[in-house]
Amino acid sequence: MELEPTGKARKLDIQELEEIRNDAYENARIYKDKTKLFHDKKIATKHFLIRQKVLLYKSLLKLFPGKLRSRWQGPFIVNQVFPQSAIKIESEEIGKQFVDNGQRLKPFYENSQAHTVEKIQLESP
Repeated sequence: MELEPTGKARKLDIQELEEIRNDAYENARIYKDKTKLFHDKKIATKHFLIRQKVLLYKSLLKLFPGKLRSRWQGPFIVNQVFPQSAIKIESEEIGKQFVDNGQRLKPFYENSQAHTVEKIQLESP
């Protein structure tokens, strides 16, 4: 039994496994970078102005939230805009101020009607 050729073959096998592992690690890193770029490209940036009215998304977990119930609460007033989409808002009703993520906010439009409803009087026969 010759140990030297067997030892060399074993070392080569271990080196090949290391190369395969390194290639797999590099491919996973490239995949993660590409998916992150794709995800970041799809994020819409929102710009809010001070004293603008906004609605806040309710993310509380409820067992039966109701299909037709609105998931937005508010309106709130924007007091300060921080970097990295952090926004300080104030409740109109109770005056409480807190900081929240700008991705959970959307603009509030007052007195906006999509269409008008027309009433028609029907005559009895």
